[in-house]
Amino acid sequence: MISVSNVSMRYGAKVLFDEVSTAFTPGKRYGLTGPNGAGKSTFMNLLTGELEPQKGTVVRPRKLGVLRQDQFAFDAYRVLDTVIMGNQRLWAAMEERDRIYEKHEITNDDGMKLGELEGIVGEEDGYSAETDAALLLQGLDIPDEMHQRSMSELQGGQKVRVLLAQALFGHPQALLLDEPTNHLDLDSIHWLQSFLRNYDGVVIVITHDRHFLTSVCTHIADID
Repeated sequence: MISVSNVSMRYGAKVLFDEVSTAFTPGKRYGLTGPNGAGKSTFMNLLTGELEPQKGTVVRPRKLGVLRQDQFAFDAYRVLDTVIMGNQRLWAAMEERDRIYEKHEITNDDGMKLGELEGIVGEEDGYSAETDAALLLQGLDIPDEMHQRSMSELQGGQKVRVLLAQALFGHPQALLLDEPTNHLDLDSIHWLQSFLRNYDGVVIVITHDRHFLTSVCTHIADID
């Protein structure tokens, strides 16, 4: 669940939110709607934690899937690795494990740490991570031959699809998606609709695609 308690935000004389309290519950899919300038993106950023409220609190689950908007942030990484980064706990454990294995000599402390890290990798389904990431990429029409390439080699629309796969990866407890259908063809949109309808966590989405909104969402959260 995501809960918002007494949240207020204002920019100069413009009040966007005044002591807003609400909750978004698992199994429900919310469309965040409202006119331009009403504060949809600001509210989404409050939910993701990118912005802190000027007053009040936002409580969110530990595993959060967020559609990132910076297409260039992962240019140095493989496409598959970029998707796996959607599970931050798994990715951190895998990186630390690899650093230890790269040492010339592994100490007893390193061995104990490796055992702990392998436990995290197992808990987070890390041994099937590349397969799971590849399935998401295939559903979003990123062909297999691109999975090993670096993100810098992809075109803008392809990068957006990879970032969407990143948000969906790792069984997050909530999905926060801002314009997820941008750069998707019809088959990929249908795949995403099916994925979200079968997803059992909280979904909050901003989209100008009214057909997608009515197809996916069970509730509307309207900002006036």
